[in-house]
Amino acid sequence: MGDNGRVEPVTAGTEGGPRGWRAATRAALYGPDGFYRGPEGPAGHFRTSVHASPLFAEAVARLLCRVDEALGRPAVLDFVDMAAGRGELAAGVLAALPADVAARTRACAVELAGRPGGLDRRIEWRAEPPERTTGLLFANEWLDNVPLEVAEVDPEGVPRLVLVGDDGTERLGPPVTGPEAEWLARWWPLAGERPATDDGEAAPGAAPEAASGAGLRAEIGLPRDLAWASAVGTLARGLAVAVDYAHTAGARPPFGTLTGFREGRGTTPVPDGSCDITAHVALDACAAACPLPGTRLLPQRAALRALGLTGSRPPLALASTDPAGYVRALAAASEAAELVAPGGLGDFGWLLQPVGIPDVLADAA
Repeated sequence: MGDNGRVEPVTAGTEGGPRGWRAATRAALYGPDGFYRGPEGPAGHFRTSVHASPLFAEAVARLLCRVDEALGRPAVLDFVDMAAGRGELAAGVLAALPADVAARTRACAVELAGRPGGLDRRIEWRAEPPERTTGLLFANEWLDNVPLEVAEVDPEGVPRLVLVGDDGTERLGPPVTGPEAEWLARWWPLAGERPATDDGEAAPGAAPEAASGAGLRAEIGLPRDLAWASAVGTLARGLAVAVDYAHTAGARPPFGTLTGFREGRGTTPVPDGSCDITAHVALDACAAACPLPGTRLLPQRAALRALGLTGSRPPLALASTDPAGYVRALAAASEAAELVAPGGLGDFGWLLQPVGIPDVLADAA
């Protein structure tokens, strides 16, 4: 990358050389020696809501109970945890459920890495979600790790794929075409973008007026749309929820969001298996890929507050009547406050898509 922050164009990647970010990320995260195959798991490198506090799993358990009520208390209630890490959320939800609900719950953790030792035997471990489930499908920080291509407009206004080497060095590749170009034009139009001719050159004429806030670089979320629609399609009845750092049309980041994480710190994304590679999710596009009545987009703080997490401090009078209880309540309030905090975890987007049931978070605003 040059001093001006733009990548230099190249016609195509060669075998063993630069390739699209989608292929590079897939190998770096999920290959035989990929980042997510490591024994430490995601918790060894970054902190999600699941790792921040057991209160998150308790809130998801309350959500599952609401789904159970909406379903009429079925004999088997499914909880499917997408991108389960080391099974922390599934285990926490089972532990937080009322005994009568837990007895009917069939928990399934979906993860490419191997089953961790010591995991609750009630949790099934799978590489793909089961079919025809009835209950709650919950994807916490899954879609941001579904690999995708990155595009950037060249000086002539043609959106091109960004190619990357194993050392993180980028070049511009061929023009974006086909369904990816259609996705880009609909969901993330770039500044000064012109359609490309068959030979990859900019079409003649003035560049179209850029959309408000349009930038020079974007992540093409089509693989995430397809992955989400496929996951929702496994749900016979119930609720599908995707939780991620997200953005929507009209507020796309002008230079994209692709980044890396290593040992708890943000870092340059390098597709060599040494770091996580992630990008925020166009949740509005994911929702449109699987149009369902009752679909909602909420910030995490609104969803969790509807599920009983407010972050409010306990009354000071409790300190004199029950000092130990006050300390516990204060600690819980601090953890809840982190989960709903603006500028932090509270800004996560929640995409909720009910399948054959009413809105169980109608009290969330």
